[in-house]
Amino acid sequence: MKFDSLIIGGGVAGLSCAIRCAEAGMKTAVIAAGQSALHFSSGSIDFLSRLPNGQPVYHPMAAFDELQQQNPEHPYCKLGKRKVQEALDWYQEMIKARGIYLSSQEDEANHLRLTPMGTFRSTWLSQQTVHQFPLTNTAGELNHIALVTIDGFRDFQPKLAADNLSKLAQFKDVKITTAAVELPDFEEMQRNPCEFRSIDISRVLRDERKLHAFAKSMIQAVGKADLVVLPAVFGNGDGAAVIKLLEGLTGFTICELPTMPPSLLGIRLEEAMKSHLKMLGGIILVGDEVQRGDIEDGELKRIFTRNHRDMPLTADNYLIATGSFFSRGMAAQRLNIDEPIFNLDTVAIPDRDQWYQPEFFTSKAHPFLKMGVICNDQLQASANSQTIDNLFCAGALLAHYDPVFEGCGSGVAISTGFHVAEQMISKHTAHQNQNNKERTVA
Repeated sequence: MKFDSLIIGGGVAGLSCAIRCAEAGMKTAVIAAGQSALHFSSGSIDFLSRLPNGQPVYHPMAAFDELQQQNPEHPYCKLGKRKVQEALDWYQEMIKARGIYLSSQEDEANHLRLTPMGTFRSTWLSQQTVHQFPLTNTAGELNHIALVTIDGFRDFQPKLAADNLSKLAQFKDVKITTAAVELPDFEEMQRNPCEFRSIDISRVLRDERKLHAFAKSMIQAVGKADLVVLPAVFGNGDGAAVIKLLEGLTGFTICELPTMPPSLLGIRLEEAMKSHLKMLGGIILVGDEVQRGDIEDGELKRIFTRNHRDMPLTADNYLIATGSFFSRGMAAQRLNIDEPIFNLDTVAIPDRDQWYQPEFFTSKAHPFLKMGVICNDQLQASANSQTIDNLFCAGALLAHYDPVFEGCGSGVAISTGFHVAEQMISKHTAHQNQNNKERTVA
């Protein structure tokens, strides 16, 4: 099968690239091995929360020059400020067309999102159902916050969250209460303790009759509160609409927060992106996995997948966006790391003892998170120090940045995926123009 662009990896980076290519009319396919990291994500878009030296970032765009000085090899620095801004603006508009509204603070500063532990994480864009706590004056005008769970739901413990939240100085004058609301038909649903998860609850609350009963129970359990915080259990596609209805039924201002996987806030983004790609004519080869490729004369000629076996897939240009160690895009050996499909050149730390901090939960960065594939400024990969002209990289596979410590994972994924797509589109257009010119001369 022949394509204009073949995308290896179905996460944020891969889907962003595929959608932009499909928008330009290119024949595009995505090879997705399984669930992406979005199933484990917050559903918010991190841009840049900390500089490499650990300095907190208030306004990501304003920190660009300092980032350039501290780490000129960072993916953002390869792209430049204008391209990163263009990519993130494009993503907001694209996902808005699918009914998901991502926003930042009015001055485009970072904000804080509440975690299930009752702590805060800095981020840049959040979905419309997520309350944005400002970096300064975090509690704002809130006088009473109610943390609410569902009876029998094991992935959110409001009392633990409330205890941690109450210890923060910004919330010393804020009343924080907890409540548990019974889900209609709970006893009929619960067959064993491992089955009752967010997706199970979302199916129940799609029934409007049961949602009305749930709303009445919430009013009785909560009483009054300025903000009611619920775990994200309201559908993956229609969750925002369900919450809007629930707010109308209860009179509460409701905020969602992501819980243990599966994260419905993350799944919402994934399903919206996949739906948009399919609408544009893109193809998603689900449950397939690239096993090898043939590189000849500095170009990737064809790839072979598990499902297609000896029938190769070919394209003019390829993107590999298979993620880092978590997604098996990178493989750690005893003394080195590998990119397992094409054996691309990577950045590694020779001494394994220097790969990580002595404590896993530490305020310092783990060095292994900066290891990854080496790319030039065009994000073209290389093997044996030879650049592969039509093979690009994007997302967590890239070296020279720490998506966790720096709080920039989603931003890098979107911007690098978009950047690669723009180059693919440019090459495709030039190729078409050349063919048209040759036909005209003939």
